[in-house]
Amino acid sequence: MFFLPLSDDVCTIVNASEVLKLDPQNFSKNPLFSEIESIEVSGKVLIFQGILGNFIEKLVKSCYNDVRESDGSPPISQELRHLDNCIAQSDCMPSLEGDSEMARHKINQYITINGVKRWITADTMQEFAEKVIKLSGTAPEPQKHPFDEYAWNWFNTYSKPTVATVTATTYERQLRAYLVPAFQGLAVEDIGPDEVQRLFNSMNGAKTTKDKARMVLNQILDAAVEDKLISSNPLKSRRVKITGKASKATPPYTVEQMRYLIQHIGDIQSPVDRVYMALQALHPLRLEEVLGLAPEDIDCDNMTVHIRRAVTHPTRNQPEVKDTKTESSHRTIGLSSLAVPYLQQMESAGAFLFGGDKPLSYTQVRKMCQRIQRDTGFAENITPIRFRTTVLTDLYDQTKDIKLAQAAAGHTTSAMTLKYYVKGRETSSEAVAAVDRLYSA
Repeated sequence: MFFLPLSDDVCTIVNASEVLKLDPQNFSKNPLFSEIESIEVSGKVLIFQGILGNFIEKLVKSCYNDVRESDGSPPISQELRHLDNCIAQSDCMPSLEGDSEMARHKINQYITINGVKRWITADTMQEFAEKVIKLSGTAPEPQKHPFDEYAWNWFNTYSKPTVATVTATTYERQLRAYLVPAFQGLAVEDIGPDEVQRLFNSMNGAKTTKDKARMVLNQILDAAVEDKLISSNPLKSRRVKITGKASKATPPYTVEQMRYLIQHIGDIQSPVDRVYMALQALHPLRLEEVLGLAPEDIDCDNMTVHIRRAVTHPTRNQPEVKDTKTESSHRTIGLSSLAVPYLQQMESAGAFLFGGDKPLSYTQVRKMCQRIQRDTGFAENITPIRFRTTVLTDLYDQTKDIKLAQAAAGHTTSAMTLKYYVKGRETSSEAVAAVDRLYSA
């Protein structure tokens, strides 16, 4: 059964009677009702606002003329414009002046169908009703979804509550810095390979920076595919190419630099700084793992270090205690004998080896590294991640055992260890000498 929803374009008997100040119960029996064209849909009598407005205008004019005739004044000419204090023409009935085609029709009416305003012309109410019914069967235009609203909903609902804080911070940074500005004003449905490629073309910097934005955008567009907003993920188009400068690899300290630092640990003034240097410089630990150590994680009797948790700084200065990066990162490694003398000098109380009851902040770590550089007289900056790269490089260089290096690093695969941490110590002359020895035997 056809159903015409009530809107600003149509009104019921009750609405019309209220406008005319008549009793709704007797309105349909009133002679005035016969002069107002209406339509019955699903048992309801509906009157179009434009038609009601025209009728009221006609009624007011008639009454005004009757008054003028009673006092001897001539009636208002049909051609004269209505006075400003008369009821204005309905907004639903735009002027037909200059529009000969529309002026030929008795009914010229706006009506909202499926959320879209339609202009309908007809000579009879029956013709009008048939056109309304026909248009109501037209599929409504699909509602589009602004990218920024959709992306933030994805982030706040599906991403932020389910990932680590540091990951959520990275994702949010990609949205604010790149994705939302690039697609401002666009709907998800309007984003294709062209828009995606333009985004990455506009981004400067290393490819790793673009890869972070790609990772977030890919998840958003995959969600849009799942929601059936788009048929396929444009980021996965073969035409899209993401290029950029290679990120700068973390260089290991030289063997000579490491020897210098180890020999000068005793010159460091603060006992806490000395213990930090002994643990960070002599073991393949992430900074977050060192900061997460508890006093009981250091076992000098069995010469082991237990890595059970981590401390990160997702918002730079506010530390967050969390589990290790991966399951493989939860491990036990050997304790360097070179570090033991410094560990025995430190009296630590509290939940954390560094910081006591509260882990060190990002600023505190940075200042500690600056003090170590000053006290040792080291020529370069003290950079925690370089120690991890250096120790893993030398561990593999001395043992040639990649699985051993992988286990010490806490990596899930040996490929990760080789790709990012093992840099190699051999020189070109050593490589040539090795080949010469093999082929001259």
